Amino acid sequence: MSSKNINKITRIKKIFIILIFIFLSIVLLLSNVFVTISDKRRLPNLQSSKSELAIRGNILSEDNFKISSSIKLYKATIDTRFLDIKKKSLFIKLFSIYSDIPEAKIKEKIDDSLRNPGSIVLSYNIDSKTAKNLKELGFKLRHLDVFKSIQINDNKILRGLNINESGEKRLYSYEDTLTPVIGYIRKYETKDGKTKVNGIKGLEKSYNNILNNTKDGTLKGTRDVLSYISFNKDSIIQNRVDGADLILNIPLRLQKNLELMIDGFKTKLGADEIIVSIMESNTGKIKALASSNRFDPGLIRQSDIPYLDVSAIEFLFEPGSIIKPISIALVMDKDRIKENELFNAYNGFGKINSKGEYPRGRYKLGRYTIGDDHQFTKRFLTVDDIFVHSSNIGTLQLAQRLSGKEMYEGLKTFGITEKTQIDLPYEKVGVMPTIRQFSAGESKGEDNVFKATISYGQGMTSTFMQMLKAYSVFNNEGVMVTPKIVQSLLVDDNKLSLDDDTNTKVISTKTANEIKRLLIKTVNKGTGINTQIEGIEIGGKTGTAQIARHGKYQDIYISSFFGFANDKERKYTIGVTVINPISTGKYWYYHYASWSAVPLFKEAVNNLIKLNYLSKSSEN
Repeated sequence: MSSKNINKITRIKKIFIILIFIFLSIVLLLSNVFVTISDKRRLPNLQSSKSELAIRGNILSEDNFKISSSIKLYKATIDTRFLDIKKKSLFIKLFSIYSDIPEAKIKEKIDDSLRNPGSIVLSYNIDSKTAKNLKELGFKLRHLDVFKSIQINDNKILRGLNINESGEKRLYSYEDTLTPVIGYIRKYETKDGKTKVNGIKGLEKSYNNILNNTKDGTLKGTRDVLSYISFNKDSIIQNRVDGADLILNIPLRLQKNLELMIDGFKTKLGADEIIVSIMESNTGKIKALASSNRFDPGLIRQSDIPYLDVSAIEFLFEPGSIIKPISIALVMDKDRIKENELFNAYNGFGKINSKGEYPRGRYKLGRYTIGDDHQFTKRFLTVDDIFVHSSNIGTLQLAQRLSGKEMYEGLKTFGITEKTQIDLPYEKVGVMPTIRQFSAGESKGEDNVFKATISYGQGMTSTFMQMLKAYSVFNNEGVMVTPKIVQSLLVDDNKLSLDDDTNTKVISTKTANEIKRLLIKTVNKGTGINTQIEGIEIGGKTGTAQIARHGKYQDIYISSFFGFANDKERKYTIGVTVINPISTGKYWYYHYASWSAVPLFKEAVNNLIKLNYLSKSSEN
C-alpha cells in the first residue's frame, strides 16, 4: 500500500475519532442539562407569598375610649450558625438598643444556643413600631457582615435577623375599669404557631365570635431577584380583615366616676360588694354598670378569682321590700283595690303609747306570725300608707286578692326569675314558688303563705338586673325594656346599630303612673327621703333582706334601693345593692338600706347631674 493511501486512512481515522469525541461531548452536555432541569430541589422557587395577621376587634366606650384592644406582636429570630462570632458583641449591643431588651438577657440566649448552634427566638413580644425598627437593623447588619454565608447541601446560604408576626396581645388601657362586665380572655395557639385569644367571661365572651371574625391578609406573586414580590395580573392581594369593634352604651367618664364613688362607700360600709347600675328607662341602654369588686383583665391574680363573676346577673338574693311595688302593681292592674279603701294594720292589741302610736302590727297566717317594722299611729292603713311605709301586713293582704296563677304569671311578666336578655353570658334566673304552691288553700278561701312572703320579697330569689329591668316599667308608662350594654358594631368603618325593640307592655299606663306617684311619695315622705334632690324627679323603694343559709336567716344583710331619676327630657332607672354591710358594733345600723343604699343612690344621681346627663329644673 502506498504511503499516500496510508495517510488518507490515517486522516479518516482522526476525523472519525474527532467526530466520536464531539458526539460524546454533546451527549454529556445534554445529559447534564437534563439532570439540571429535572432536579427540582435545586431550582429557585419563583412564586412567593406573604400573610398578614388579622387581630381581634376593640371594645370602645360611648365616648370613644378604648376599653379593650388588640395589638400585633412580632418575634425576632436568628440562626447562630450564621452569626460571625467576632461580631457577636456588636450584634448584642445593637439589638439591645433597638429592642430595649437588656444586653445580658440577649447574650445569655445566644451563648446557650452556641453550645448547639441553630435557630433561636430572641423575643416573642415585640410591638409593631419596634418590629419596623428591627427590620431596618436587619439590613444594616448585613452590610456590617455581622452574619456570614455558610455551605448547606451544596448551596451557599445567608440568614440574618428575621422579624415575623407571632400573634396578638389583648390590652386593657384602663386596667380594672368596667370589670367584671368587660370580662377577660384566654390565649391559644393556632396551627401555624401564632398566639390568638378567646373571650372567657363578660362582653369578651358574649361577643367572642364577632370580635374574632377575622381574615388574615394574603400577598401572592412572582419573586424578583431581590426576593421581593412583584405584582402582575396573576398576583393575589387579599386585604386583612380585623374583627368588628363593639361600641358600648356606657360612657367612660360616668362609669369611672361611679366606680370611684362606690369604692369609697365600700370602705365606709365594710360591705362585701356594692353594685350600681343606671339604665335609660325608655330604651334599655345601660349607661353604667359598676361593681366595687374589680380586677385587671391583663393581670389576673389568685386573689381576683372571687371577683370574676358579674354579680349583677349571677348573684341570687332575696329582694326584700323592693319587690313590694311589683306585688301591689299586679293587684292594682286587676282593679282589685277600691278607691279610698282602708286595710287593717293588725296593731290594735295592747295600749297606745304616750306618742299616740299603736304597737307594731302582727298578722297570724297559720303557724306563722308576720310583723311590720314601722310603728303606725293608726289602726287602718291606706294604700299610700302601705306603700310609703313599706308595710308587710298591708302588702300581703293585697296579694291575697290575686289567684295563684295570677301571682305567678304576673311576676313572670315582670321578668322575675326570667333571663333579662342582657348581652352578658352566664345569666342566672332565680327561683320562686310554683303555681300549685301559690294556689294552695285557694278553693277554701284561705290565705296563702307563699303569696304572703313573696309579696314582700322573701322565699324567692332574683338578680339585681331582673329588678332593674322590672323597675323600668314604672318610669316608662307600663312598658318594660331589655337592658343592653352594646350599642353598635363597627365593621369596616360601617356602624351597625344593635337597637332592640323587644319592649313589653306589662301593666297599664294608669297603673304604672300610680306606682310612680307612690315611689315619688316614698322619697318625699317615706324610707327614701334622703335621696331628694331639688329640681330632679326622684322616686324609689328601699329593701333590706337577710341572707338565708341552710334554711335559716343569718345576720348577713343585703340592702337595696331601686327607683328612677328624671329631668324634663331624660329618664333613668337606677339600682343600688349593698351586699353584707356592717351589721354589728358601732355602725350596726349600716345594714338598713336608708343608711347604705339610699346615700349611694343619691350620689349616683349627683354624678348624672355633674356630668350633664341630668339637668335641674325648678319645675320638678
